[in-house]
Amino acid sequence: MPLTLSEKQTVVAELAEVAASAYSAVAAEYRGLSAGEMDQLRAQARETGVYVRVVKNTLARRALADTEFSCMEAELSGPLVLAFSQDGPSAAARLIQDFSKEHKKLAVKMVSIGGRVLGPSEIDMVAAMPTYEQAISMLMALMKAPVEKLARTINELPGKLVRTIAAIRDQKQAA
Repeated sequence: MPLTLSEKQTVVAELAEVAASAYSAVAAEYRGLSAGEMDQLRAQARETGVYVRVVKNTLARRALADTEFSCMEAELSGPLVLAFSQDGPSAAARLIQDFSKEHKKLAVKMVSIGGRVLGPSEIDMVAAMPTYEQAISMLMALMKAPVEKLARTINELPGKLVRTIAAIRDQKQAA
C-alpha cells in the first residue's frame, strides 16, 4: 500500500531528525532476509541504541540532504536498511557487523562517519572503535600510569634501604 504525501513527509522529517543527531550511519542490503530476521535486527537495534529503518531511497535522499550523511545520497540504490548510531560512533557498525555474521544475506553497502562515506570493508574499523566509556577508561589509564610509576619509584628507595639493612642483620647473625 503506497504512502500518502503526509505519511511521506512524516517519514522524511523523522529520518532527518534522527540523522541530525546520529554519530554514524550504515546502509546494508537486506535482500533475502525474512520478516522474522528483520524483526530480530530491529530488536537488537533497540537494545543497543541504534535507530534502524527501511525506507525508500528517494525519501532517504530527501531526509539526508541537509545532514552530514548527505554524502550517502549518491550510493542509495536497491533495498537498503539504514542504521544510525545514537549512543556512540561504532554502535550501528557493530550491530550490522554482528548480525551479518549470523545472516549472510545482510550485506553492508556503505558506512558513513564524520561526513565521509567509507566502503563496506571499513566496517571492521568503525566497529572496533571504543565506546564512550571505554575511551574514558583508556584515557584515565594513560593519565594514571606516570603517577603510579613515580609512586612506585619513590617507594622503592626506602624499600631498598630496608632490604639492605635486613641483609646486613642476617649476615651478622649468621657469623
